[in-house]
Formats: sequence, structure tokens, C-alpha cells
Amino acid sequence: MLMAHPVVLHMLVEQYEALRAADAVNGGSDGPEARRLEDVAYTLCVATGTTDVEAALAAARGRLPGARPADGAVPGS
Repeated sequence: MLMAHPVVLHMLVEQYEALRAADAVNGGSDGPEARRLEDVAYTLCVATGTTDVEAALAAARGRLPGARPADGAVPGS
């Protein structure tokens, strides 16, 4: 499977979080921001090989520099 570059993942996570916050403030409108939120969520899923946005966010965050394994284990120890 192709892996998205960490910079791309970081950018997508930031965009998703900003759009989700704006969507919450706007009461979940059906405007262009809502469509952009759907687009970014879809792109996150494709970039991480997942089908659920929460799984995509977790996968993306896990691939970012400085991420630690979900179980708390330290690689190489």
C-alpha cells in the first residue's frame, strides 16, 4: 500500500479539525464548508487506507513524527 507523506497527513488532520470546529459552530450547515469537510474526511480515509474518519485520524496521527505506538510501547526497547 502506498503511504502518504507525513506532511500531507499533518495538513489533512489540521484541515479536518478546523473544518469540523467550524461546522460545529455553524450548526452543521449544508454549505461549502460542510462539503469541504466531507472531502477532507474522504481524502484522509484514502490516504490512510481506512473507511472510517475516526480510524483515519488515528492512523494519520500514528504516522506523524513523534507519534508513539497506541499500546504505549517504545520501539526498540
